[in-house]
Amino acid sequence: MDDEEARTRLLDTAEALFYAHGIQAVGMDRLRTAAGVPLKRLYRLYPAKESLVAAYLERRDRHWLDSLRAAAMPPATPLDRVRAVFDWLADWFTEPEFRGCAFLNAYGELGPAAPEIVHTHKTELRTLLADLAEAPPAVADQLLILVEGATVVAALTPGREPALRAKEMAELLLTTQAPAHPG
Repeated sequence: MDDEEARTRLLDTAEALFYAHGIQAVGMDRLRTAAGVPLKRLYRLYPAKESLVAAYLERRDRHWLDSLRAAAMPPATPLDRVRAVFDWLADWFTEPEFRGCAFLNAYGELGPAAPEIVHTHKTELRTLLADLAEAPPAVADQLLILVEGATVVAALTPGREPALRAKEMAELLLTTQAPAHPG
């Protein structure tokens, strides 16, 4: 096994175990055993658990945002793109392994010691929502609150409903906003 394969195994295992059981509940020995990676290689690739947590969240950030972006980009209008965001969330909320937002879960466990990617992810999500909706910052903030609120509610009561209710609110928000006029 080369370093790249070991890294992939460790990140796949970390994502599965950290997301399902929590970062604090999963020790490095459990990760090493589940990934089938020798301890020496694990610590060479990730000298501390914090570095593995950050790498796991960075990879999840890329995959999550890329998937959301791909789902929301085909529709032609800003309203349709925002609707697509909430449809994507509704599908995510029904996945059997859904456990809420990995970034909020990490922050809930680690507090201020959480990796910077937690904050970066939320900033990138807000920017994506602003771009998709072609909306000013205040509206992007409101859309972010709807996305985050739906995700938290779905973590407690899984299913499509939180996303569908948030979608209704997003539609109302976007259809009642006065169009922006340049200059």
